[in-house]
Amino acid sequence: MIQRPTLRESFPRPAQPTVLFLGSLLAVESVLVGAHLLATDAAVLSVRYLLYPFVWINLGVLAVRAVDVPVPADRRSVGAAAVAAGYLLVLAWTSGLVGAGSGGALTLRVAPAMPGWGPVLLVGGPVSIALVPFETIGYVALAVLVYVGVGRAAAGVLSGLVGLVTCVSCVGPVIAAVISGLLGGASTAAAGGASSTILGVTTGAYAYDLSTGLFVLTIAALWATLR
Repeated sequence: MIQRPTLRESFPRPAQPTVLFLGSLLAVESVLVGAHLLATDAAVLSVRYLLYPFVWINLGVLAVRAVDVPVPADRRSVGAAAVAAGYLLVLAWTSGLVGAGSGGALTLRVAPAMPGWGPVLLVGGPVSIALVPFETIGYVALAVLVYVGVGRAAAGVLSGLVGLVTCVSCVGPVIAAVISGLLGGASTAAAGGASSTILGVTTGAYAYDLSTGLFVLTIAALWATLR
């Protein structure tokens, strides 16, 4: 009699260090949010927009932590790093984190916002930069995974499928970044209103629902091919 695996056995269980690490992240994030609410007049206008940034941050950090990220040391790995850097730039540009500047003098300020959404680093002048924490961390995590995937794909023909899946799956966040930017990106919202009450309510309806969903799917697809 053949014993078939159960549905529960088909999914890998997270290792105890991973569970402890995630628990520590959640604890720190909860303390930061609680402290921010107590110290400011911020109000939680939308629970899902309060949680979305931590979905990006935690998944991105856990995914990078779960793969072996080699240091660029040869032509193949340097080429993979260049591809990943280009991909990160595309994400940053289409999402509004980086854009064309006014051409004026260099300015630098920090806009307070709810943890995850802020604090936002705003740079003006030759280049316009608005680094929203959760998008910045999420896109950097994606770029790191792309670097690993491209490096492995370049190692041989048999592993070329990894590179194909990586490229196809990574189109999602670019599309989501464009839609999010058109409907009202986080960087635009944070730059336009430097108050602590910004929780994405000023963005277009469902823009971050879509972008968060695609981000999760992309992280899952990359992790599945790289683990």
